Amino acid sequence: MVGMHSPDGSPTPDWHTGFAALGPAFLTHLPPTPLPTPAWVAHSEEVAQLVGLPPGFMPSETALQAFSGNTVLPGSQPYASVYSGHQFGVWAGQLGDGRALHLGETTAGWELQLKGAGRTPYSRGGDGRAVLRSSIREFLCSEAMHALGIPTTRALCLTASPAPVHRETMETAAVVTRAAPSFIRFGHFEHFAARDMQTELRALADYVIDRYDPDCRQGWSGQDAEGQALHGNAYAALLHAIGQRTATLLAHWQAVGFCHGVMNTDNMSVLGLTIDYGPFQFLDGFDPGHICNHSDHQGRYAFNKQPQIAYWNLFCLGQALLPLIEDQDVTVAALEAYRPAFSQAFRTLVCRKLGLPGAELQHEAAATATIGQLLELLAAQRVDHSIFWRRLSLSAQDGDPERTRELFLDTEAFDRWLLTYQELSAQMGQAPDANLMLNTNPAFVLRNHVGELAIRAAQQGDFSVVQSLHQVLRTPFDDHPAHRAWADFPPDWASSIAISCSS
Repeated sequence: MVGMHSPDGSPTPDWHTGFAALGPAFLTHLPPTPLPTPAWVAHSEEVAQLVGLPPGFMPSETALQAFSGNTVLPGSQPYASVYSGHQFGVWAGQLGDGRALHLGETTAGWELQLKGAGRTPYSRGGDGRAVLRSSIREFLCSEAMHALGIPTTRALCLTASPAPVHRETMETAAVVTRAAPSFIRFGHFEHFAARDMQTELRALADYVIDRYDPDCRQGWSGQDAEGQALHGNAYAALLHAIGQRTATLLAHWQAVGFCHGVMNTDNMSVLGLTIDYGPFQFLDGFDPGHICNHSDHQGRYAFNKQPQIAYWNLFCLGQALLPLIEDQDVTVAALEAYRPAFSQAFRTLVCRKLGLPGAELQHEAAATATIGQLLELLAAQRVDHSIFWRRLSLSAQDGDPERTRELFLDTEAFDRWLLTYQELSAQMGQAPDANLMLNTNPAFVLRNHVGELAIRAAQQGDFSVVQSLHQVLRTPFDDHPAHRAWADFPPDWASSIAISCSS
């Protein structure tokens, strides 16, 4: 894609109107706030190609200034969108892009967004900036999640500035450029429903259907409580489609041990993408009740509560869409499809992690029992989640379970589960597929302490650790011998890392 040219003659992206065509009720146009003395921290050539940037555009000086908010690319009409939402289970009213600016949509169909580009009309008193610490976490985790096969927004690049920003302490500013086919959230629908703006609500739903879910125009053919087919309701079909994507997303999170930390309705993507990386964490020791967000004093977003919270958020979305669906029973039926979809998707993913794809269908009861016993065992002994799965994969490869057994204090309990696992394998008539396991259970995830090492180096002006970690996380199933320490057990000091909504 080659569009217009910048003043220095370099090619710049060409743009579609996209979401902005919905009009002023949905957004406010405004320029970004310049960031002094920006510098490159990292960028992704893969994402640059994906979104259709011209060859050589990254990492040019034009790109540095544009993606730091200092210039507006030709043809771009930056805007912030308005939405509302429930935060920690409480209606928060109007929210919106308080520190994010959409640059527009490229002709490749990807929206680009600057996070940390200054105040907007929706900043609610905030400064509109992002700090280097949180921006590094978002850049790295966006790309790490994609490499793990988990639906996510992407990260194009990260720039930094010495400009001071105050959070708990004084920090420095940064801007991360995010990319997604759409950044529409559950909260966009809640906003217009709460204000009884049904014309805008319908326009938004029609935009999502026509752009991302055209099959919904055929209606939903699911079943209501009486077992009757529900035909012809495009908005029920949309709710059902969003629910199915959300179920798939949550199954991925639970299977890999990912805690989002702040699953407010305004942080839920209608495309089923992981969005808004703040106080996230990959589990170290397997603790189903782990709370990664130090701002979550009630534990609403604990790891084991995430699937149910997703359903609660979908219920809020269903309430917002009810004026369009016009039938409460149909709405509830579309929502209820989430639960079996999540359960099935989770079983499927874990059976792949066990190297026994299809066990969840061919031997559902035995597979469910094997998975349940394993999760209870991991929780009882707080076994490191990622290391367990990787060692189990290596044990399947060499036929020696000892490297996995040594993770357990109660080795007899592990041996009892291992026998159950072997019985499931015998029922399948095959040994666990070690190659599948090694390409399903990563050697590397973005653990908090590893991210912290990159952050500390970057805060001293050394961005090489961020860049090296970015490259490792792009291929998380490879061994990377030079960086093996990043796949090892967390050090004692890792437990003192506090992450909150300001992260």
